[in-house]
Amino acid sequence: MTIVLGIETSCDETGVGIVRMSDAGVAELLANEIASSVEEHARFGGVVPEVASRAHLQAMVPAVHRALETAGLKGADVDAVAVTAGPGLAGALLVGVAAAKAYAAAWEVPLFGVNHLAAHVAVDTVQHGPLPPALALLVSGGHSSLLAVPDLAGPVTPLGATIDDAAGEAFDKVARLLGLPFPGGPWIDKAARDGDPAAIHFPRGLTGPRDAKYDFSFSGLKTAVARHVEALERAGTPIPVADVAASFQEAVTDVLTMKTVKAAQEYGMDTVLLGGGVAANSRLREMAEERCTAAGLRLRVPRPVLCTDNGAMVAALGAHLAHTGATPSELDLPANSSLQVTEVLVRG
Repeated sequence: MTIVLGIETSCDETGVGIVRMSDAGVAELLANEIASSVEEHARFGGVVPEVASRAHLQAMVPAVHRALETAGLKGADVDAVAVTAGPGLAGALLVGVAAAKAYAAAWEVPLFGVNHLAAHVAVDTVQHGPLPPALALLVSGGHSSLLAVPDLAGPVTPLGATIDDAAGEAFDKVARLLGLPFPGGPWIDKAARDGDPAAIHFPRGLTGPRDAKYDFSFSGLKTAVARHVEALERAGTPIPVADVAASFQEAVTDVLTMKTVKAAQEYGMDTVLLGGGVAANSRLREMAEERCTAAGLRLRVPRPVLCTDNGAMVAALGAHLAHTGATPSELDLPANSSLQVTEVLVRG
């Protein structure tokens, strides 16, 4: 058995998770504590890096203590510490990396600095078991990526990514246009349940025959929603928030799932993994299931609490790396806000 404590501070959630990996390679989630500073950012309409960093400083030690208590463990029981080394907000990452170094040194255990995106893939293993080679769609406030993942330890091959706004960023901006609170994703999802997804035909970005097959663009969609809302306001017509939300959401999920299924078929992968904060969206999960089933693909989606940023995903990836004998990171491990997805483990 290997017990790994994982720390996640890439944005506005302070996450501490503990995963136990059996000798057979089966991951078990023992604790997943999250302290979110989202309410502190809501009045600004988005995440403020300095506010996030200070919130991580305040939440880190209590979150670690809660995770150990939930798991029924002491620091001496931990065999390794894993931490998100990037990508993310520089100041926020530094808090987590510094804390992880301190705990690893104090407990005299190995340290694993891991990639945030690869961790979003790894977290599925604590719910659905070991992951076969998979095509991963990761969608969040900062990322919309299609990745070929033959193994959690890497190498990970990027097939496509957003060229402008990420999906989660587009949700936040459209929510603001509709007068909905921050973060926008859950509120758009809620409003869309009472709307007609076919009420307004919004554009599907980068879906033309000459466009990049697996890249994403949501900037034009966001602009189309803004123009639609502005036209209604000029005409003095009430904005049908539910219909706009449903139609916008349908455009996003249509493009995401269509490109994912095509990529899985082209690259001969039978398993599709959906991860990242936007993976908690009910329509995206529903459409992905429908299209994967129709294409004969197996879909794996973690439960919503594991889709958003959390420490369990970092612990899961760290546990896999430790189990497979990966060389740990050095204590001079840097925080890299622009860490490339191809680098699963940062050694120093």
